[in-house]
Amino acid sequence: MAEQIDGTELSKLAGIANQLRRDVIRMTHASGSGHPGGSLSAADILAALYFKVMRLNPADPSDPDRDRFILSKGHCCPIQYAALARRGYFPVEQLLTLRRYGSICQGHPCMRMTPGLDMTSGSLGNGPSIGGGMALAARLDKRDYRVFVMVGDGELQEGMVWEAFMSAAHLRLGRLCVVVDKNGLQVDGTVAEVMSVDPLADKLTAFGWAVREIDGHDMAAVVRALEDAYAAKTVGTPTAIIARTVKGKGVSFMENEVAWHGLAPDDEQTARALAELGEGNEA
Repeated sequence: MAEQIDGTELSKLAGIANQLRRDVIRMTHASGSGHPGGSLSAADILAALYFKVMRLNPADPSDPDRDRFILSKGHCCPIQYAALARRGYFPVEQLLTLRRYGSICQGHPCMRMTPGLDMTSGSLGNGPSIGGGMALAARLDKRDYRVFVMVGDGELQEGMVWEAFMSAAHLRLGRLCVVVDKNGLQVDGTVAEVMSVDPLADKLTAFGWAVREIDGHDMAAVVRALEDAYAAKTVGTPTAIIARTVKGKGVSFMENEVAWHGLAPDDEQTARALAELGEGNEA
């Protein structure tokens, strides 16, 4: 088990997560488009990964020994761009160029344009396969990095995800950790209505994965699960963390609302959202 972290550090990470949420609101408002709902649900997990768990070097984004992160649900890239900017990979001011022609913050992640990205994503279902390949490469190259992949629960309706789960267990890719952002919603409605993926924990366990279910907005639980997965990288069993989250987390009128999957806030909504997220208390 991961060592206990103190309340001050947890509070700092929660503050960073809220800062990332404010960035998402500002970015999508400035661009007039984007995907705020699933970005907000992932904020706590990305704050923990980028500011606590992963071994990173913003001064050298191509460091061969860095830990890797793949945002397989690439349409939610505003939250990753915010994390990268706040971590020091590029100036925060670039965030407001989201989706503009030539911007380093494209509408879906492009590793050729954005410092710190390990995978070009957006076509749903690819992340676990590519993450598995990276984990296998680490073994073959005798390197010590860890690979984290975030998928959405709606994304698990893609068949190739399950092929990746099967191969990762067969190949004993203990360096691979997949985090499921289980917010229960996708573009067309609830995941349960469109095509249920439950009982998810039972399925992943049957595929040979070590499975853990957490509250994805409880920072202590998030950090503990991620650090335990990190420590288990040489065991030979891939880890799946099922994080129960709320789409639109932190903004009352966005929470659990399907419409905010891919809708940008207007001026009034932006002001209201930033106020609810503690505007003026930036990290």
